[in-house]
Amino acid sequence: MDSQSFDVIVIGGGAAGLSAALVLGRARRRVVVVDSGEPRNAAAAHMQGYLSRDGMPPSDLLAAGRDEVAGYGVEVTDGAVVSAVSTAGGVVARLADGRELTGRRVLVTAGMVDEVPEIAGVSERWGKDLLHCPYCHGWEVRDRPLGVFASEPVSLPYAHLVRQWSDDVVFFARTHSLTMAERTELEARDIRVVEGEVARLVVEGDRLTGVEMLDGRVIARSAVFVKPVNTPHAGGLLDQLGCSFAEDGFVIADGVGRAGAKVWVAGNVVDPRAQVITAAGQGSAAAIAINGDLVREDVERAIGRTAS
Repeated sequence: MDSQSFDVIVIGGGAAGLSAALVLGRARRRVVVVDSGEPRNAAAAHMQGYLSRDGMPPSDLLAAGRDEVAGYGVEVTDGAVVSAVSTAGGVVARLADGRELTGRRVLVTAGMVDEVPEIAGVSERWGKDLLHCPYCHGWEVRDRPLGVFASEPVSLPYAHLVRQWSDDVVFFARTHSLTMAERTELEARDIRVVEGEVARLVVEGDRLTGVEMLDGRVIARSAVFVKPVNTPHAGGLLDQLGCSFAEDGFVIADGVGRAGAKVWVAGNVVDPRAQVITAAGQGSAAAIAINGDLVREDVERAIGRTAS
C-alpha cells in the first residue's frame, strides 16, 4: 500500500465487508479491507439461499468479491487487526505485523464464533453433517434421519424447526430435564426423545452414521443439528472503540449499523442470525450510511476552509 490513510477501514473480508467495500469504492472513497482469512462458513462446501448464487462455494463468492472491489480501487490486505482506537480525526487500527492504518471511519464486519458442545467428533463434522442452520442445510438433508442436540439455551424450538425437513427427527435431551409440556409438544409432532448424555458421533467412510450415547446405545442418524452459542469475533476491538453491548454480548447499533461516532458494524458481528445474503445487504446499507456521514463531514470541512 502506498499510503496508510483511508476514508474507511473495513475489518473483515466476508460478504458484509466486501459488499460495503464495493459500494464505497463505487462512491470513490479510499477503502482498505483487512481480512484475517477465518470465515465462519469455511467448513461449508456450499452456501444456500443467496439469490442467483445458491449452491456456490463460499470461497468462490469471496474470490469474486475481491476481484470486483479491486476494480474500484479498493485495497484488500490479509492480516489481523489487534487494536483499534478512536481519535479526533477518525480511527487508528494496528495490525499483528505492526502496520498501522488510519481511517476517517471504520466498519467492523469480522463475524462471530460458534461455540458447539464438547462432544467427540463434533468439531470434525462441523459444517458437513453436524449443522447449525436448517435454512442453510435443511434441504440438503431433507427426509433423512435427523437429530437435534439440546444446547444452552435449550433447543426445543430448534427441534420443531428441523421437523419441517424430515418426519424422522430425534431430540437428544442430553442433560436437559424435559417438562411434561415440552414432552407433549415433541410427541405431538412425532419427535422422538433420547435421554442421556452423548458420547460421540459415529462416522464411517467420512459420513455421519449415528450418535453413540454414554451407555453404549447407537442411534442411527445421517445429520445432526445443534444451535451453537455465539460470540462476536471482534468484541475486544469494539470495546476498544467505545461501543456498547447488549446482554447477549453483541454490540448495540442502529438500523444502518452505526455503533459509535465513527464506528459501524454489519453482518454476524452484530446480528448472529444473518445469513450470507443478509450480511451482504447489511454491509451495503452500512456503506451508504458511512458515505453520507463522510459527505456531511466534507461539507463542514469545506465551510471551515472557506471561513478561514
